[in-house]
Amino acid sequence: MPGPDTRVVEIRVAGLVGTSGETLLDAVSTVDVAGDGLGRVIRPADRLRRPAPGPVLPALGRSIPRTLEGYLWHGMTSGGAAKATWALLFPFSLANVCFWMLPPIPPGRRLARLLGAVCRGLLRVGALLLTMLLMGQLAAIALDLFAAQCLAPGSGCLPVVPDVPRTAGARIAVGVLPLLAVIFVLHRISSATWAVHADGDLTGGPLRMRADPETPALRCLHTVAALASVALLLLGGPFRVPGNSADLVAWIITLAVVLATVVAAAIGVDTGRFARPGVLALATLLVVVAAVRLVVSHGPGAGPLPGTNGVVEGLGAALVAVTVLFALFLAPAALLARPGWKHKPQRLRPWMGGWAAAPVLALAGLLGGGFGAGLAEALRRLSGAEHLKVPDTYLLVTVLWGAGLALAAVLGVLGFAVAVPLRRLRRGIPAIVELMEHDERQEAQAAAAWARSAWERRHLHHLALAVASAMSAGGAALLVLRFGFGLVPRWFGPLSAIGVVALGALAAGLLRVVYTAARTPQRSRHLGALADLVCFWPRAAHPTVPPCYALKVVPELAARAREHLAEPGTRVVLSGYNLGSLLTIMAAARLAGELPEADLERVGVLTAGSPLQWGYQRAFPALLPQEALERLFADLDGRWRALCRGTDIFGGGVTTWRHSVADRRLHGVGFLPDGGCGPVSAAADANGVLILGGDHWLPDPLRGPTGRHRWAPGLLKHQDYVVDAEWDHAVAMAAGLGKPSWGEQGSLFGDCPPKR
Repeated sequence: MPGPDTRVVEIRVAGLVGTSGETLLDAVSTVDVAGDGLGRVIRPADRLRRPAPGPVLPALGRSIPRTLEGYLWHGMTSGGAAKATWALLFPFSLANVCFWMLPPIPPGRRLARLLGAVCRGLLRVGALLLTMLLMGQLAAIALDLFAAQCLAPGSGCLPVVPDVPRTAGARIAVGVLPLLAVIFVLHRISSATWAVHADGDLTGGPLRMRADPETPALRCLHTVAALASVALLLLGGPFRVPGNSADLVAWIITLAVVLATVVAAAIGVDTGRFARPGVLALATLLVVVAAVRLVVSHGPGAGPLPGTNGVVEGLGAALVAVTVLFALFLAPAALLARPGWKHKPQRLRPWMGGWAAAPVLALAGLLGGGFGAGLAEALRRLSGAEHLKVPDTYLLVTVLWGAGLALAAVLGVLGFAVAVPLRRLRRGIPAIVELMEHDERQEAQAAAAWARSAWERRHLHHLALAVASAMSAGGAALLVLRFGFGLVPRWFGPLSAIGVVALGALAAGLLRVVYTAARTPQRSRHLGALADLVCFWPRAAHPTVPPCYALKVVPELAARAREHLAEPGTRVVLSGYNLGSLLTIMAAARLAGELPEADLERVGVLTAGSPLQWGYQRAFPALLPQEALERLFADLDGRWRALCRGTDIFGGGVTTWRHSVADRRLHGVGFLPDGGCGPVSAAADANGVLILGGDHWLPDPLRGPTGRHRWAPGLLKHQDYVVDAEWDHAVAMAAGLGKPSWGEQGSLFGDCPPKR
């Protein structure tokens, strides 16, 4: 029971980028009280910029003192020119996310463990080929399009450039030096990390991500492979055997280096046992030797380099083959994992039965190839010389992206303009909305928003995966049509024009966004939101991705909570919004495994607008298994509260599912405080809030202002959860100051099916 010395410390964790300290704490001004500048712990400030006490917490018929803190982590994902360039690494980040989407490996299944190892090896090879493809495309632009063609004497391209740099040696140097600089930058990005100011082990346990120990090895392999791809283009490509003996030796060594890096990535060889500086120096020497041999032998000439098509086509074909193999091996791996989730309802099962990583890897390859083609086309058109040549396969890429964008537009129109209104007309006013709202106009407004958000949460990933799968199948058909039969149908023309415009706009727009974000950080909100999503995951399949902020935030949150728990009578509530909810859940799981029971009884969790159940739990079943979440809910004895709105597109229910209304009551199945899951029921309170298990379903729009709490008009959807008076009520319940009732026998739903 709370005594007179009881106080509540609420630590709020920000969600996506753009959340200021004032918005997070709902305060006029804030001040830092801890942190290192990247992970900032803040409190409300008074007029003299001193930390001020937070608003009292109404609970148990009295006011409980509350200390309000916030944790801001956006400095790790946005701000500055260096972080702005991370947008160019999005295909790499998608390949890295695929690692965390792999299905769980059932214990004691040797075949499943073997298939998992094969899938991880193929993922590492695919990620390596993505790096090589990027460098091959950049080399095609810098060495071929610019140095060999645009700077050739009499080309008519860039007439303002004097004739002195147009010599063979100067042209090759102008093309090679930027490529070496890009490789150096990529290597530095893969080496970047965040300092963690907290004690304790970062690995092991449920709901804990770990830094992959193979990252230093992958970093070395990717840098060597990037250098080798540039050298291979200078030497004439993988399919053109040099006639000169010296060139032949360099060509064989380069191919051997490429093959060695692919094999090492596939089997996970620890290259730390070798002298990495020596290996990198050897790969750099290959580039220098290849450049010198090109100048000495015959020079770059005035036309396209002979190795460009071979490098781009060879790397693209290899990436396609690896993606197909990955998809084939992933299918039985997902089937072997199926007994662990087939008893669950459909909305809790992994996306595409655990096979969703395959189209995501294909999408990474499509984006990588499309970005290179779009950048080349954009630069060729901006140069004013339309006669410059680009790789032949760029025609297929532009056709593929033209068809893909057309398909996405058609599916989007069918979904948002047809399916959503039909759902609204067919279902009318949902019964749960009638329980919450008391005004017919508000009910109609809420019902329209419920229909749209429910459709998007259930089918938006289907739309993205369908487009990625269709583009993959279309790409395979185009390759067979082009290289198997040598056909170029007439209808390629309109689709290619659409693709050229779209990819050129994509490349130019992305570069403009990066430039704008570097000069004006406050305008980079969308870029930062993208970084927030992909930087959540540690480096595993691809090392050249931004460092994972979760590996820093989670242990520091847990350490901050332990500091407050050292004071008797203090209860700590970790409250997270959006992606911050995932960070708070992982921090709570860490505390549940470390704290004694007496201290854990003073810890609670509040999530708001969380994508945990409908998104992350289904996309990453091995990292966020339902059994671990049930165990965490039981460890907290129900002190895990979740605020959710049916109108919220990004967030939804977290601890309950299978909702239905009968006898003017909301029923469902959800986590139980004594472990497992079972039937729960709810009743509406005076403000229209339905507390079902651990979920607090909020009416949207809010009911009329009461004069006792801040109020906001209109549909709030994913915004401003803290404005609802239910926030304080949920904080009190998370702090253990009051408990709800837990279900009843005779509910509409039976108990959860037995776990296999």
